[in-house]
Amino acid sequence: MKIALITPAGARSRSGNRHTATRWAAMLRSLGHRVRVSIRWDGRAADAMIALHARRSHASIARFRERSPASPLVVVLTGTDLYRDIRSDSDAQASLSLADRLVVLQEMGRLELAARFRRKARVIYQSARVRASGEPPSSRFRVAVIGHLRKEKDPFRAALALAHLVDLPRLEVVHLGKALSQDMAREAQRLMRLDGRYRSLGNVPHWVALRWLSRSHLLVLSSRMEGGANVICEAAAAGVPVIASRVSGNVGMLGRGYPVTTDSPTSARSRSRYVVRPSTPPITLA
Repeated sequence: MKIALITPAGARSRSGNRHTATRWAAMLRSLGHRVRVSIRWDGRAADAMIALHARRSHASIARFRERSPASPLVVVLTGTDLYRDIRSDSDAQASLSLADRLVVLQEMGRLELAARFRRKARVIYQSARVRASGEPPSSRFRVAVIGHLRKEKDPFRAALALAHLVDLPRLEVVHLGKALSQDMAREAQRLMRLDGRYRSLGNVPHWVALRWLSRSHLLVLSSRMEGGANVICEAAAAGVPVIASRVSGNVGMLGRGYPVTTDSPTSARSRSRYVVRPSTPPITLA
C-alpha cells in the first residue's frame, strides 16, 4: 500500500510525535508498504492515511477524506487531543468524525471519547527496544527526566523536589529535552545555579537520551498531560523503575493496579501532586 503518514512535527524535530512517525514508518516499510512522512498531505496518491494529532493535522485529514472518501483514514490521538482539544476545538472534533479508526496509546484514552466515537477507537500500546549501555553510577543515585521543557510536562518538578532532599548529596537529576520557550530555558539555568545536583542537558539525539536512561536508577515523568508516553515503555525495556504523575495517560500506561503513594490529602494542592511509585520496573515490553 501507499500510505501517507502525517505528523505536525518537522523532519528536524525531536518531539515525541516525530519519533513515533519515524518508528511507525520503519515498521510499515518492513512489511512492504511505501510510506511518505510529511507535515501536511500534498495530494499525492495514497491508499490510506495515518494522521498523528487530530487538531494540528486536521487540514490534511479533511482534504484526504474529500479526495478519497472510500480510503482508510486513521487518526492517532495525542495527549493534547485527548485531554484538551477534542473538548473545545472544532477542527479536532471534526477529525474524530472523519476518521474510520481512532487510535489511543493507552487504555484510559478511550474513556475520554464520546460514546459514539469509542466503537471506532483502538488501543495500541507502543513497543520499545533499548540496548543496554552500561550500569548506573555507583557513586550517586541518578534520576532521569526525559521530555521537552513545556508547561504540559511540568518539567521542573523533580528539580524542585531537590530542595526537600538536602540530606541526599549523592542524588542527581539529569534532564534531557529542549526548552520550548525562553522562560523555560531561563528557569532551567536558574535551577542549575541553585543546586548543582540538577543538570539540564538540552536537546539530544534519541539514542543519547536512551543511553542516559539505561544508566539511570529511576525515571521521573511528572507531566500534567500525557497521551501515552513511549518513554515509559523504554524505561520498562531498560529495567528502569518509573515514578509518574497520577494523570490519566500515565495510569493508562502503567495500569490501575500500579502502586500509588500520596501526600496528605488535606488540600487540592496536595491531591494534584499524587504520584505513582514502583519498587521494581513496572512492565516488560519487547
